[in-house]
Amino acid sequence: MRTAYSVDTVRTAERALMARLPEGALMQRAAAGLAVVCAELLGKVYGARVVLLVGSGDNGGDALYAGARLARRGAGVAAVLLDSERVHRAGLAAFLSAGGRVADSFERVLAGADLVVDGIVGIGGRGGLRAGALPVVRAALDSRAVVVSVDLPSGVDADTGQVDGEAVRADVTVTFGAYKPGLLVDPGREYAGAVRLVDIGLEPVPGEGDLEALQHDDVARLLPEPTGESDKYRRGVVGIVAGSARYPGAAVLAVAGALRGGAGAVRYVGPAAGAVVSRFPETLVSEGAPGKAGRVQAWVAGPGLGDDASGLADVVGADVPVLIDADGLRLADPEAVRGRGAPTLLTPHAGEAAALLGVSREEVEAERLSAVRELAGRFSATVLLKGSTTLVAGGGGSAGGGGRLVRVNSTGTAWLATAGSGDVLSGLAGSLLAAGLGALDAGSVGAYLHGLAARRVSGGAPVVAQDVAGGIAGAWGDVRRGF
Repeated sequence: MRTAYSVDTVRTAERALMARLPEGALMQRAAAGLAVVCAELLGKVYGARVVLLVGSGDNGGDALYAGARLARRGAGVAAVLLDSERVHRAGLAAFLSAGGRVADSFERVLAGADLVVDGIVGIGGRGGLRAGALPVVRAALDSRAVVVSVDLPSGVDADTGQVDGEAVRADVTVTFGAYKPGLLVDPGREYAGAVRLVDIGLEPVPGEGDLEALQHDDVARLLPEPTGESDKYRRGVVGIVAGSARYPGAAVLAVAGALRGGAGAVRYVGPAAGAVVSRFPETLVSEGAPGKAGRVQAWVAGPGLGDDASGLADVVGADVPVLIDADGLRLADPEAVRGRGAPTLLTPHAGEAAALLGVSREEVEAERLSAVRELAGRFSATVLLKGSTTLVAGGGGSAGGGGRLVRVNSTGTAWLATAGSGDVLSGLAGSLLAAGLGALDAGSVGAYLHGLAARRVSGGAPVVAQDVAGGIAGAWGDVRRGF
């Protein structure tokens, strides 16, 4: 599990650690780790050309001490001081003593750099880059050098991943002690590049994480697995209310996701029964209302419904876990959703989330963490916000199963931005709800397998939703085998 902590939590842990260490020891640990990563990226340190972009405060100090280590190994290291009056004095003295030099022209040194270290703004920075830093950053990004950011790309908000204006786009970010939410959530994640965590002995308080990302081992532990005593009912029966005359494919894809996700049986209610059964003859079809369809352990409602809300009241009123997606998000009664006692999982994309919150899509995409938390709290539900980084937030209480903690999915790919892929995810997550996973786990594991399936079948090429559904079994197997 990768757990990310807020700036306040990290600062508290840093103060506790510094109280037990000699003065300056924590910065030396960070600088040593930064220098090691830079050396690995360079391959050959002796004779390499390194440029430090040095801001004020500790972030610039980390860069200067790391630059001193590289200079002692024979690299030619130049520092561009963005605020010479507020530079970290001890770090600058160590850097100059090791043979580093202060650049008199950032254009000239950056033009010939092999590696650039971004030490402009630390995790306490807010807002985009200041005007004085922009020419330097633009020149660095226009060079052919590898860009390494210290702790966080300058211009990215550490707590939210928000980017206000321009920011450094790093090839690698070396972060110290703990992950920060802005490194794992877009748009910040896109600016961070590959993230390397350096252990400096920091011990954030357990249970105070703001964000976590499941890894293979975590997902493997959560995956339901049939036993010798299992039958189709024990494995979980999921009911699906989806599709319409205009969108029969949504029903087919949701059923595909549920069956591939391990459901013991799928009950389908809706007007696309012919299309569903022709593709999946094992589906149990009902022509009546959802409440008359028979026993289910979870419901999925919404994909491709159009304007037909006739079955939603039955589903929302059911005393089993319910996943609401797509048209269901628009048609379901918000008060009825809030009043549910059983777990509820809402799965909007950014546009649907914006409509539910009454804001613009751009606002949701710029502040994804705050948007998913707001939705979870407003609807007393677990919310899976689809997008460039899929986020899953619990709304607290028995229905939500969460609180402030948000999970971020690490397997997503831009190829999932294709018609019908969300319908597959709904069926997949619904099957996990029916198998007994809580809403937070079902959403998180579903998103993980969904992204892994897309990557597996894509190979970097375009995919369609039915390909993604077909890749779920392989993704499941990859997780089980630890690939």
